[in-house]
Amino acid sequence: MNIVVCVKHVPDAQGDRTFRESDNTTDRANVDGLLSELDEYAVETALQLVEADGGEVTVVTMGPDQASDAIKKALQMGADKGVHICDDALHGSDAVATSLVLAKAIEKLGPVDLVVTGMASTDGTMGVVPAMLAERLGLPQVTFASEISVADGAVTIRRDGDAGSQTIRSGLPALVSVTDQINEPRYPSFKGIMAAKKKPVESWTLADVGVGPDEVGLGAAWTTVSSFAARPPRGAGTIVSDDGTGADQLVAFLSERKFV
Repeated sequence: MNIVVCVKHVPDAQGDRTFRESDNTTDRANVDGLLSELDEYAVETALQLVEADGGEVTVVTMGPDQASDAIKKALQMGADKGVHICDDALHGSDAVATSLVLAKAIEKLGPVDLVVTGMASTDGTMGVVPAMLAERLGLPQVTFASEISVADGAVTIRRDGDAGSQTIRSGLPALVSVTDQINEPRYPSFKGIMAAKKKPVESWTLADVGVGPDEVGLGAAWTTVSSFAARPPRGAGTIVSDDGTGADQLVAFLSERKFV
């Protein structure tokens, strides 16, 4: 089975994340980055499928030079090869442009049985790219999978909701997005880290995938950040001295804020 996993290199959530004042885009230069945590579940899902039934896992990402670290992590986990679309014109691309570039890259890779993504990126958290990507590729989409199996030319997932669970089946090829309930991503072993150094990673430009610079970037974005501001510092809490009226003070505090 030939599986493509789309991943993203995102600013570390533990770092001081912000936007660039020059164009209101995410500042990726002054904060450490890493493979999006939600994409680790997608990589693990693909690895488990090929370990069970055989096949190959190709990891695809787009972004600046440092985005190759996302591919490196996936290869260390066990993926077979990677593709990095790197082009200065990509800066400021929104979800629409992202889905276009990823779709063209997957088409260039040739026939695939399954495209796997995380349910969203941990920086944008929009969650719309999987649906857009499936539409561009002409594939059925089975999204928000918390369980997955592939058999007899079809993929079956379980989608868990607030009121119940759904079982959804689709023929292959298909696109699947997975949640963080589906598995526990593995840690790269020393053997995996060493093996990753010898695995192939191709670097493509927009021209390589047949996308024009006017179709991506901030100038082509359908959505942009108009302004941003730092979150105000948390104020000091209220200390209640219980002189016999502590319970009354607590109820009054909660009532004032409409919690009770």
